[in-house]
Amino acid sequence: MLHRRTLLATAAATLAAPAVVRAQTTRAISFYYPIAVGGPLTAIIDGYCRDFASESGIEVKPVYAGNYNETLVKAVTAIKGGEGPHLAVLLAAEIHAVQDMDILVSLEDLGADAKWVDGFYPAFMANSRKLGKTWSVPFQRSTAVDYYNKTLFTEAGLDPEHFPTTWDGMVEAGRKLLKSAGGNTTRWGFKLASDTGNAQWTFGALANQAGGILMNEAGTETFFTDPKVVEALTYWRGLAFDSKITPQGTTAWGTLPSDFLEGNTAIIQSTTGNLTNLRDKAGFPFGVAGLPGKAGVRTVVGGGNLYFMKHASEAERKASLAFARFLSTPERAADWCMKTGYIATRPEAWETAALTAYVAKFPAANVARGYLPVATGELSTFENQRVQVALTNQIQACLAGTKTPSEALADAQAEADRILKPFRRG
Repeated sequence: MLHRRTLLATAAATLAAPAVVRAQTTRAISFYYPIAVGGPLTAIIDGYCRDFASESGIEVKPVYAGNYNETLVKAVTAIKGGEGPHLAVLLAAEIHAVQDMDILVSLEDLGADAKWVDGFYPAFMANSRKLGKTWSVPFQRSTAVDYYNKTLFTEAGLDPEHFPTTWDGMVEAGRKLLKSAGGNTTRWGFKLASDTGNAQWTFGALANQAGGILMNEAGTETFFTDPKVVEALTYWRGLAFDSKITPQGTTAWGTLPSDFLEGNTAIIQSTTGNLTNLRDKAGFPFGVAGLPGKAGVRTVVGGGNLYFMKHASEAERKASLAFARFLSTPERAADWCMKTGYIATRPEAWETAALTAYVAKFPAANVARGYLPVATGELSTFENQRVQVALTNQIQACLAGTKTPSEALADAQAEADRILKPFRRG
């Protein structure tokens, strides 16, 4: 796997080469999208591309390029070869690393309408701006939420219409939902992901729940040893070792939906992007709730933004911007929300007749939007994936019982300091 340093070097070498002169009209643009296999999402994206072609006469060629990291690596590699996407959905949290590669064109330089750019929910713009410019716009965005089995809540004597809002309440509910047989746990009260690629998102939410933050806005410094951040990991470890409502060790993100659907856990912390999947497959009533915090509900945003590539010609840039605006129209943003569970990123989408009717029938679809004012941006730094791995390794050591929260986070901070030192300019 390529590190961000390698990507930066290859991108810089590419951009130093003479630009290819292209015609100032275009009939096709390339669009990289982060998914590994075909399925419902690719069918939806294919449909949007066809609709845009019918409306504009411009073909959008989607390339399904794997997960977020694979999509970024493939995009930079293709740009190095003189090709590459004209726009791509990449992690919003990668803003520092991607912008530093000098492969992007800003929305200001694209000539995007400021009113349109400012019309997205502010929480989703947290990872979009840097150095006084806007480098991406929200598209595939989510927040972390808790999904809970209402039937199991009722059986445990809990009110299925009132999910806990505090850490103490979460522990109390988790203990009542826990189930054992023969000395073995047969149903967990609560599960949340701690595997590589996901632990930092889970932890960003927990830190916010304790009133802490993981990094500065510049992406040059982390705050892993802040007492509030240590308190968040202490709480997480306590769920496994003290109240024992969640497993010790590493819990994989990909197993959470099936564990929930099969009744192996009463509550999971996951993404709003799982909402439609669970709606279609759950054989029981379930609820959606904000994440209980130390004193109240908090959460973290996540997901991908639309980035625009610098190597594109003027005409290709205009076509890419037109496609982005096409995807963000109220009707299409509402359609994306209903079909996927991702949050429609502009307020006017929620005022459409279709989404209004959908929410009336399925109120859970509107829960996460209400917590955007108490959401934080996810961990986002230079060399972001290396910093994430450094943090994840220490979180996993803590959850395995080999390090205390303070020890783990001190070690994570030391590694992050080493990684980020070159980026602390002046």
